[in-house]
This record gives sequence, C-alpha cells and structure tokens, in this order.
Amino acid sequence: MSTRKTAERLPAMRRTWIVFCLVALVACAAVFYVAGVYGRATALAGLSLQGRTEASLKVALLQAVLERPRALPLLLAQDRDVVDTLSSNDPAARIALSRKLEELIAPTKAAVIYVVAADGIAVSASNWREEKSFVGNDYTFRSYFSRGMQQGGAEHFALGSVSNRPGLYISYRVGSPEKPLGVVVAKMEFDQLEADWGDTQRPSFVTDNNHVVLITTIPSWRFMTTEPLPQSSLSSIRESLQFGDAPLLPLPMTRLETLAPDADIIRVLLPGGGQIRYLQISVPVASTGWHFQYLLPIDGAVAADMREFRLIAALGLLVLLAVTAVWIRRRQTAQTQIIGALAAREELERRVDERTRDLSLTRDNLQAEISNRKSTEVKLQAVQQDLVQANRLAILGQVAAGVAHEINQPVATIRAYADNSKIFLERQQIQPVKENLDLIASLTERIGAITDDLKALSRRGRTAAEPVLLAEVLDGAVLLLQSRFTGSLDMLTIEPIAADLEVMGSRLRLEQIFINLLQNALEAVEGRETGRVTVSTVATDEKVSVGVADNGPGIAFGILAELFQPFNSSKEKGLGLGLVICKDIVADYGGQLDVETGDTGTRFTVHLKRA
Repeated sequence: MSTRKTAERLPAMRRTWIVFCLVALVACAAVFYVAGVYGRATALAGLSLQGRTEASLKVALLQAVLERPRALPLLLAQDRDVVDTLSSNDPAARIALSRKLEELIAPTKAAVIYVVAADGIAVSASNWREEKSFVGNDYTFRSYFSRGMQQGGAEHFALGSVSNRPGLYISYRVGSPEKPLGVVVAKMEFDQLEADWGDTQRPSFVTDNNHVVLITTIPSWRFMTTEPLPQSSLSSIRESLQFGDAPLLPLPMTRLETLAPDADIIRVLLPGGGQIRYLQISVPVASTGWHFQYLLPIDGAVAADMREFRLIAALGLLVLLAVTAVWIRRRQTAQTQIIGALAAREELERRVDERTRDLSLTRDNLQAEISNRKSTEVKLQAVQQDLVQANRLAILGQVAAGVAHEINQPVATIRAYADNSKIFLERQQIQPVKENLDLIASLTERIGAITDDLKALSRRGRTAAEPVLLAEVLDGAVLLLQSRFTGSLDMLTIEPIAADLEVMGSRLRLEQIFINLLQNALEAVEGRETGRVTVSTVATDEKVSVGVADNGPGIAFGILAELFQPFNSSKEKGLGLGLVICKDIVADYGGQLDVETGDTGTRFTVHLKRA
C-alpha cells in the first residue's frame, strides 16, 4: 500500500512543478510588461518636466531679444529729422537721415532701419551705401507697411525681398492717423539667438499662427510647416511674398502620441533614411502669435528607465520565485519523508502521526516566515522608491527656489523703472525714459547672469574671477535695493572706500552677496527709530574684509546653528537660500563669510582676495 501511494505521488509532484513553471513564465511576462510601461511613463514624465523648464528659459530669452528693438520705431517716428524728411522732398535731408539711421545700427543691434513714405517708397535707410540698398524700393505689398499706416504699428516676420534674409519687421506710423506721412521700419534678425539655442544640441524652432517655421536651429526646416496649409492661407502668403518662393512643405515629422495639450511624441525622418523619436514641448510666446517648439530625444531615456525598472522587477520576482520553489521543494520533501516513514514502519503509526504533526507545525512556521519576508521586501521597495522621489523633488525645489530668490530683486527694480518710464512718456520726457531703459537692460543682464549659473551647474563651471572695483559693487547693490527700501536707506551708512580698491570676483555675483546682506540688515532694523546699518572696509595687501553691521535684535541661537543650511530662515515668507548662495559665491572666489551676533545686533564679514 505504501509503494502504491509513492507511485501515485510522483505524477502529482511533476504536475506541481509544471504548474509552477507556467505560473513563473506568466508572472515574468506580466511583470516585465508592467515594469516597462511604468518605466516608460516615468521617463516621459521626467523629460516633460525637463523640457518645459528648458523651453520656458528659451522663450524668456526670445522675449528679451524681441523687446529690445520694439521701442526703436516708436522713438524714431517722433524724431524731428524723420518728420521733416517725410514732409519734404529734399534729397540732402534724406541722405542726412540715412546717415543718422546708419549710426543707430551698432548700438541698437538692428539688422536694418529704414523710413518709408506714404506712397510706399523707401526714402532713407541705414544700408543706403550698400549695393542692395532699400532706398527707392516699393513696399506697398508688405503688410507691415499697410497695417502700420492704418493701425499705427505692426510686426511682420518675412523673407527680405532685397536682402533675401528672414527677419522680424517692426513698423510705426509717422504723423497723425488723419494725415500719415509714412512709417519707420526696423528689421531684426535672429542668427545669434538660433546659435545660442543650438548650443544644447536639441532641435528648437518657432512657428507662427499659420504653423510656418520662422526661427529654427535646423536651417533646412525654415519656412516648412508643422501642418498642411489651407489653400486660402497659402494664396495669401504667396501674394504678399512673405516667404518668397519657399515651397512651404510639411516638416518630415509624424505625431505618434499626445501626452498633454503641450506635449506630443513625434517621429522625425532623417535625410539618410533613419528616424528619431522626440518629445515635442510647445510653449506660446507672449505678445506674439508664435509658438516655441522644443524637441527632446526620448529613445535613450525611455530605454534606460525601462531597463532599470525591469531589472528591479526581475530581481524581486526572482527572489519570490526562489522562495516559492524552496517552499514547494521542502513541502514535497516533507510529504515524501512521510510516505517513506509509513512504508518503513507501518507499525509505528502513532509515532509517525506525531512526526507528521511536527512537520506540519514546521511548515506553518515556514509559511509565516515567508509571508513576513515578502511583506518586508514590499515595504523596503516602497520606501526606496519614496526616498528616490523625495531626493529628486528636494534638489529640484532647491534649484527653483534659489533662482526665484535671486531674480526677485532685479524684477522688482525693473518694474519700478518701467512705471517711472510710463510717467516720463506721459510727460514727453524721452531722455529719462532712455536712461531707465538702459538700466532695465543692465538688470536683464543680471537676470541672464543668474540663469547662467544654472547652466554652470550642469557644466561644473563658475564665472571666472577678475578684478572688480569694490565701490561699484556696493553702488550696484544699493541701486537694486532702492525700490524695496524707499525711505529707509537713510539708515544705511557706507564708510568711504578707496576709488581704486579692487577685489577678485564677478561684479554681478558679488552684488548678489551684498544685496542679500544689506537687505537682511535693513529688514532687521526696519521700524526702529534708532536703527542703523553700517558698511565698513578693511584692506590689507592680500585680502579685503567688508563688514555689514546692524543694531537689530540679532539672530536666534536655533537659527544661527543652521544659518548656512538651505531653507533655514527666521522670516515668515523667507526661503532660507540667500545666505547659502552668498557663502557659495564667496567660496567660489577663495573667500570666507563670517557672522557675529548678539543682543546689540549682527555683523557679517565678507573676506575677499585683493586684486
């Protein structure tokens, strides 16, 4: 009887292993599929976030470039020489105006500036000396002329009919709406902007409201379309010669999948017959009808994330299958031992029953242990994934908050100068407006320097140190604080500094240090009748020490212990990044930032190398 039971158990054991193998295969396929889907989704989400951030920065650069020449036609339309030249037919006046426009090219960085009379004929131009001069050409067919005469101003991107170079034409009417004398036109080209975008080695381009590519890092894509043009739009473009004889063919790309309203997966065909899949991010360009398109290759990132998640899933599944196989093997071994014991010693049924109960108890304990291990492994994997995600979000939050913190002061100052400029324009005071615009331009350079620090993070590079006048650094910092502390700067005293005293560093980055220190000091004494902030300087042959002292309430011990740690702040709305950034900048230039505090106030001392 025992032999028969053993023979019956063998097929059952084989069936168990067959079922186990089938279940393992199905589990492997399911886990690999789910891990691949999750890995792909994670990679695309990360690329989408990265693409939107980079695209927003590039759009900001485009808007800064667009804003620079927009005021030029407006100012020239009110220029007396322009009005007099259009009011008369004096050839000498037209030549004199051409020379004046020629002198404006270098400082304004416009491609060409020209004046068109009411009959559409250009009478003066900055390129009047060149063989392809615009003087004498008829521009009545250009929409920027007709719309400028009717509406007072217009912007139009087109291929130059004479220069055969693409650019943005900005026009403004000269004279009253009832009796227009003509228009002033400034053309802007984007060669340098396209070169700057091309540094990332990722395709970028701008399309208009007809889906025609205007600005692009890939020259062969210019004046191609992202969507087929309707016959009516195509006929209108051909009649206006906006893009010359460009064929306006569709781009060699196909939309494969839509992830979000501003994100699509596309396939781009290469000239050699290959193809690349990209994530296309679309961002509207404010104050225009344009859209900025940014392409990020996805195959490498998606494949890497899918491999990573599949590897993790495979390791977890392997452990699970190994534990299950061990359990099955031990269970079958236990059953075989029971059968063998029955075959050997049938007369000892009582002792065999006791042994069986012991084995059953052992099996139950083993099952409980296996269940505990499975639960522990699942929790461990969840914790590891949470830690990885938290670390990524912490890094992203610190970088984004740092940039917002440092850009806040220049943006506030730009707003103040812009409001003042509106008042001066209402008063017809042009010179103060020009001065304010120059200051706004310098502040945008500051913002550009701050955003360049983000790029330097990826390159592991820093702005090279150079001799900088310390007095100019402090003057620049005080200038940026005027809008924030209007009426409170009388509490600030800067002791005399030698006019030729220089330190090693970058002016913009050193100004960041003193903006943060002076702002903290002025806020500490704000509202105090006897509040004072003093800036003193001590110079030796090798270094210069600049102290910023206030007689405020001092820094609490709990804050002081972690003063230079990110997100540690005593202010209700503070980010806790200002002093962290200051310390990093000082360290970059071989210096040191010290702090002394007490009930009578706080003193920060910046030690810098002397030039």
